[in-house]
Amino acid sequence: MIKSSILWLHKWLGIITGIIVLILSLSGCVYTFQDELKLWAYPEKYFIKDTVQTASPLPLSTLLSSAQHSLEKGQKITRVDLYPAKDRTWVFRAMKTDDSAFGHWNYYIYYKRVFVNPYTGSVQQVEDAKTEFFQLVLQLHLNLLLGKKYGHTLVSWSVALFALILLSGVVLWWPKKWKGKNLRRSFWIDTKVKWKRLNHDLHNVVGFYCLFFALVFAITGLVFAFPAFKKNYIAAFNLLQTKERVQQKHTSTALPAPYLNVQDNALVYSLQQYPQAEMLSIRLKKDTVREMDIQVRRYETRSGVFDWLYFDKKEGSLKEIKSSSQLRYGDKLSALNFDIHTGSIGGMGTKIIAFMASLCCASLPVTGYIIWFNKNKKRKKKAKKKSYQHHVDKCCE
Repeated sequence: MIKSSILWLHKWLGIITGIIVLILSLSGCVYTFQDELKLWAYPEKYFIKDTVQTASPLPLSTLLSSAQHSLEKGQKITRVDLYPAKDRTWVFRAMKTDDSAFGHWNYYIYYKRVFVNPYTGSVQQVEDAKTEFFQLVLQLHLNLLLGKKYGHTLVSWSVALFALILLSGVVLWWPKKWKGKNLRRSFWIDTKVKWKRLNHDLHNVVGFYCLFFALVFAITGLVFAFPAFKKNYIAAFNLLQTKERVQQKHTSTALPAPYLNVQDNALVYSLQQYPQAEMLSIRLKKDTVREMDIQVRRYETRSGVFDWLYFDKKEGSLKEIKSSSQLRYGDKLSALNFDIHTGSIGGMGTKIIAFMASLCCASLPVTGYIIWFNKNKKRKKKAKKKSYQHHVDKCCE
């Protein structure tokens, strides 16, 4: 009785969310390698043709002015992604969204990326990121291209239901007897059976082998989707750390002042202090805001390994450094959430694993729908046969 109820739940939750799970899984497959594919697909944007190894970047304010002039009136740059490698351009982002709008093209009022040569100040390209392929893949994954208000809700609850489907699937997968044919079918696929049986076994066995990774995708997805879940998730893992890590105290450090602009000096200081950093990111704030911050990433493709540098623009000094290495367990997991979700946490090896696992997740709704279709067909055929037999019996009376 219990198992039949779980089967009913598993079936209908799968039918309701199957199409969305398929879209999320396939878009996740593509986005897994977006860092590498972008550099390959758009070398004219991300790389400088003629590099001079001894050259120093121009002041940030100069580059910002150059990038801003390349945009239309009313479009304002709010973020800068900097790459210290000598052959890379710097990316200046201008974005404005309408969270209540329906549809991807209405959600983004504008989204531009300006690729600037940091050594000459020349603009290499201005990209309309709203229509860029990998951005479309990301928005498909995040909100089905329906906009944040509508699509985000659909995706969030579909991920939550997917987690329930996975857990109910464990109960249904569990072999009645841990020996013989039943056990073999739970772990191995027999390609010699008829295609209906093969499809059923594919759903069963692939579901088992990708269960751990699928749950990781689901849980990290829920962290993105629900703030309350994220808060409790962080708190729960923080409890595992009995001894609290103390952030190293940082005394106020005066910045070198080669330029009049404090923001320029802050960037010069950051580049000098972190010569091995692969990426730096600045969220631009209003001129009236006294504080500015720079995120320093040790690795370009990993957002969870960082130092945050906080500067006082009025005093022209570094006030505080917050490092990911000093975070408590829960906070560190939260910081690594994107890296875990996309598979970038361990480099190319974990990306390949994430890609394969995501592909397996994409197969589950497909094989599940086929099982449902076959059973429906069989049920209708049986009902038709029963109706026909009843009609014959009635005629013979």
